[in-house]
Amino acid sequence: MGYYLNSQNVYSLYESEVKKPYFVDKTKMLRALIPLVEEGNNHICITRPRRFGKSVMAAMVGAFFSKGMDSGSLFGSLNIAKNPLRNPDGDLEIEKKFDYRKYMNQYHVIYINFIKPSSLSSSYEDFIRRIEKQMTKDLHKEFPDVDFGGYDSPLEELSLIYEEKREKFILVFDEWDCIFHKDYISNDGRKKFINWLAALTKDTGYVALSYMTGVLPIAKYSSGSTINNFHEYTMATDDLYSEYFGFTDAEVDDLYLRYEKRTPDRNRNISRQDLKDWYDGYHTPSSERMYNPRSVVEALTRNYIRSYWTGTGSYAEISTYIVNDRADVKKDVALMVAGEAVKANVEEYAATAMSLSTRNEILSAMVVYGFLNYEDGKVHIPNRELMDEFAKTIREKEDLGYIYNLAVASDRMLQATLKGDTKTMEEILQFAHDTETPLLDYNDETELTAIVNLVYLAARDSYYVERENKAGEGYVDFIFYPERPGDDGLILELKVNDTPEAAIQQIKDRKYVLKFQGKMAEKKRHIGRILMVGIGYDKKKKDHHCKIEIL
Repeated sequence: MGYYLNSQNVYSLYESEVKKPYFVDKTKMLRALIPLVEEGNNHICITRPRRFGKSVMAAMVGAFFSKGMDSGSLFGSLNIAKNPLRNPDGDLEIEKKFDYRKYMNQYHVIYINFIKPSSLSSSYEDFIRRIEKQMTKDLHKEFPDVDFGGYDSPLEELSLIYEEKREKFILVFDEWDCIFHKDYISNDGRKKFINWLAALTKDTGYVALSYMTGVLPIAKYSSGSTINNFHEYTMATDDLYSEYFGFTDAEVDDLYLRYEKRTPDRNRNISRQDLKDWYDGYHTPSSERMYNPRSVVEALTRNYIRSYWTGTGSYAEISTYIVNDRADVKKDVALMVAGEAVKANVEEYAATAMSLSTRNEILSAMVVYGFLNYEDGKVHIPNRELMDEFAKTIREKEDLGYIYNLAVASDRMLQATLKGDTKTMEEILQFAHDTETPLLDYNDETELTAIVNLVYLAARDSYYVERENKAGEGYVDFIFYPERPGDDGLILELKVNDTPEAAIQQIKDRKYVLKFQGKMAEKKRHIGRILMVGIGYDKKKKDHHCKIEIL
């Protein structure tokens, strides 16, 4: 047992996850990896945004296969021990149970999370020296009878071990790309690291499986055939393994049941719908819904719904491209904050923020980092958690010009609405229409909806804003649910070439208030007034009219 080789640490990491109250069992993935291990010389790289369970899964792989510990008590009660074998046609062979113990703790595992050595280093040479020195120490300790002939390189020593012992290794590399975000790594250093990975894994008899995870796919950094032995699986384009990263609806249902059992009703601050609104919104290529796992667990553990987004470093880098309007992404972001999806050609890779140059590269990077979801050829902001991050950018960056001005005006718009000041509301809407650089052609109700969403951006601080959802006997444009007890609620309807009075009448006729009251009752939240807000836009006259009634 060593620091990297057959480390007890990886077992402890996964054991601690299993013991947590909101652990989700993803050990079925091991069933998909075992055939690759049996074949040998297989290499996969699974890339996902941060906080999508990559490190937990890497620890699971290491803890299961490693000879460094007895994992029977850990995996014996998990899904890997319960699942029957399937034949190639997908039928269950009930009489033949899968014996996971045949594979458990049967391989030497080299497990490296690259975050630690990269954080302790001051140059690429220092980084790789730390890793190789420790790997060599581990190998010499584990195989004292092998004549290494003075070699002090793990790449050569692993080959010698295989020649003498026929021992195969599983390589588990977590956060493979973290070094690329270090200031001390130059383009030359990146190439050297790619070449090092290739030398360690490619065309080597000692590798049963290389299992690598990170945020950035390796295709961006590997030219030609340098490291083409890896099969890459991304969230945007590959279904294989997708169910094991992120939480499905069924898994969140189960977690919420655990939350209800652990939390007395009087102390419960989270509804099942809250989890969906805040953390759902990602999709696999086959359109299965996926939740951000870390945020779901944090919310249930703390009994508090809010943004747990911590990837601010990458977002801060990308936001500079929004502010500077690189590749005309400012309009795209404004539309997405308004709730629209925009067409995009998401590429198979994402560059680091320092080298983004085209609109598609910037939007692709946002997908890879988890800021956007990609589905059916379009990208959109997936949930309320990320919407808050984008809305914050728009409201803080004066360089965004017109969009920033709309966001600033949104404070006045909300206050004017709550005061019944329809004149100010109409002036702000007219400003949005008359700007020299309008976002939209502003010719139909969809575009009017996008603009109204922007001019009410400030409402997100104290309201949950829901748009175009089934309510009562029809579809309401906006419902503003107050987050603070005693605040007023808003039901807002838009009409093109019609009057605000007609919009308010639709709110009444279609009983939109029923949905509002139902959700407030579910949250057991006392509210103030319910304001019905009607906005009409005359395409011919190009003007707006507003009306407010108290229900």
